[in-house]
Amino acid sequence: MKILVLNCGSSSIKYALYNMDDKSVMTSGGAERVGMDGAFVKVKLANGEKKQIMHDIPEHTEGVKFIFSLLTDPEIGVIKSLDEIDAVGHRMVHGGEKFNKSVILTDEVLKTFEECSDLAPLHNPANLKGVNAVKELMPGLPQVGVFDTAFHQTMPQYAYMYAIPYELYEKYAIRRYGFHGTSHRYVSARACEFLGLNPEDVKVITCHIGNGGSIAAVKYGKCVDTSMGLTPLEGLMMGTRAGDIDGGAVTFIQKKLNLTADEMSDLLNKKSGVLGISGVSSDMREVEAAQKAGNPRAILAMEMYNYYIKKYIGSYAFAMGGVDVIVFTAGVGENQIGMREGVCKDLEFVGVKIDPEKNQVRGKEAVISADDSKVKVVVIPTDEELMIATDTMNLLK
Repeated sequence: MKILVLNCGSSSIKYALYNMDDKSVMTSGGAERVGMDGAFVKVKLANGEKKQIMHDIPEHTEGVKFIFSLLTDPEIGVIKSLDEIDAVGHRMVHGGEKFNKSVILTDEVLKTFEECSDLAPLHNPANLKGVNAVKELMPGLPQVGVFDTAFHQTMPQYAYMYAIPYELYEKYAIRRYGFHGTSHRYVSARACEFLGLNPEDVKVITCHIGNGGSIAAVKYGKCVDTSMGLTPLEGLMMGTRAGDIDGGAVTFIQKKLNLTADEMSDLLNKKSGVLGISGVSSDMREVEAAQKAGNPRAILAMEMYNYYIKKYIGSYAFAMGGVDVIVFTAGVGENQIGMREGVCKDLEFVGVKIDPEKNQVRGKEAVISADDSKVKVVVIPTDEELMIATDTMNLLK
């Protein structure tokens, strides 16, 4: 079975074609600058070769159409006909309270999904454009939606509710939803498989640390809490996002700077976090280099960054009544040795003991805790695309 995975953002389309007989990636890539000048598509072939192709992409349907043409291209294509594709699996960002698992995208489901768009006005409409593009180009091809928020729908009400007038939840569904759910679901299960543990017997804390970051508490295979909230702004300090901040500070800044609500949102989402504190970059590699060079603001940014993660790990360990496994994943979590060491420092009291030598690893599965550590600490590269392809295959079967 061949399954195409699509992840349509507001100005991008990422894709991967899987052969699910052996779960191999036949080809992958992404269209950038959709709807803008200078659009292009990056293609990664099965042999590792990479190509960049300039192509005008005014909107998502044209982008998906061009990606389809590349899949069957005589030179770089990997299939002879689009008829070889059995289904398309889509990353869908916000399913609200409507979706707690992956679903086949019927007209009724898509209508319900559209009703969640006010919760993710940048992401959900873009996801929908991808679905409609496939529907237009290949009518009748089965399509499946895999929701970022679904894995977190097992949180108890006392964990996902905000302490605001209850009527706001009833009227506008304002509550914690969480994101990166597909990644948290994959790495929590994969970590247990890697360690030879039964997910239903252990308490796992998953740290998805990238330019955006979130942490989830996974107790006996189910999510019981997560750091992101109604939107991806809450929780950890991130590349450009502020993370947790006093709501009173938000209104104070807004009045002092005479900002509109949209301008305030832009400040918190795009000008804050590591970028805002360091003044260097939102790229952790550049900030780490500045830290090593003695830049005081870069040093402060890294200290704050690690401290936020450490606080969430500690709080979730106590909330679950202990922790058996801590997982680091995503771009920063998989590759930044110093961050993992900084986060795990002083966590010995809950049974965490890092092995500095084992921690010298980037981008591959590994145990980085000491042999006598009561809590296993592991690096597990995330694979959201494989999770989407697997869900799509299972639903069709």
